Amino acid sequence: MRNLVATLLVAGVAALASAADGAVPRATPVYGYAVVATRPHDQGSFTEGLAYQQGYLIESSGLRSSLRRVALRTGRVVRRVDLAPRYFGEGATVLGGRIYQLTWQQHTAFVYDLRTFKRIKTFRYAGEGWGLADDGKNLIMSDGSATITFRDPRTFAVRRRIVVADAGERVSALNELEVVRGRVCANVFGADRIACFDPHTGEVRYWIDLTGLFPPEQRSDEQAVLNGIAYDAKRRRLFVTGKLWPRLYQIRLVRAATV
Repeated sequence: MRNLVATLLVAGVAALASAADGAVPRATPVYGYAVVATRPHDQGSFTEGLAYQQGYLIESSGLRSSLRRVALRTGRVVRRVDLAPRYFGEGATVLGGRIYQLTWQQHTAFVYDLRTFKRIKTFRYAGEGWGLADDGKNLIMSDGSATITFRDPRTFAVRRRIVVADAGERVSALNELEVVRGRVCANVFGADRIACFDPHTGEVRYWIDLTGLFPPEQRSDEQAVLNGIAYDAKRRRLFVTGKLWPRLYQIRLVRAATV
C-alpha cells in the first residue's frame, strides 16, 4: 500500500513549485476532531463496511465474515447472517430497502432485504471489492486503488469512474466509504486519516486527521486499523471505528491546519 504521508509530501512539493512560478498555492483543509460520545463496539468484528440506518448500524465484517444489524447505543448485534467460509466480507451500504455487500477477492456482491436479511440477489464483478457507499442513486465502490467506481444498483453495471487526487497527486489505498454532506469520504488503508472528495471530479476537498483517537499502542492487533465511517444525515452525526476496535466514536470536525 502506498504511504499517505509520502503522497502528501509530493503534493506539498507540487504546491511549492506552483508558488515559485508566481501562482498562489491552494492548501487542502485538514480537520481534527472532538469526541462527542463513545459507544461499545464488538472487538471481534473485523469491520469492513459500516452504514447508519434508523438507530442501528449495518456492519459488514471480514475474516469470520458476516453481515450484522447493530444497536447503535449498546453495540448489541440484533441480527446476523454469516457468509460461507470462501467469502471475505467487505464494504456494505443501504439503498432502497436493500443492503448491498461486497466481497474482497471473490468478485461477488450480495443483496439482502433490509428488514429480514434474506439474500435476494447476487452480482458478479471484476477486480477486488473494498468499500461501498451510495448517493441515493448510485452504488459507490472502492477497490484499494485511487479509482472510485459508480454502479447501477439494479444491475451492478459500471456507470462511470473517477480518480481521487489531492493537488494532482493520486490518493491510493482508498477503503471504507461514506457520503457525508455531498462529499465521498474514504478511509486510507493503514492510516489514521480520511480523504473527503468531490464525487464528480475526485478532487480531495478536505482531510480528517484522526491521530490519537485510538492509539496504535492500545490496539490488540497490528491489523486493528481505522476502518469504518457511518453518517446520520438527519441529525448530522458522524461515527467512526476500526477493525477489532472496542469502541465506536461519534465525532465532530474541528479545523486543524493545512497540508
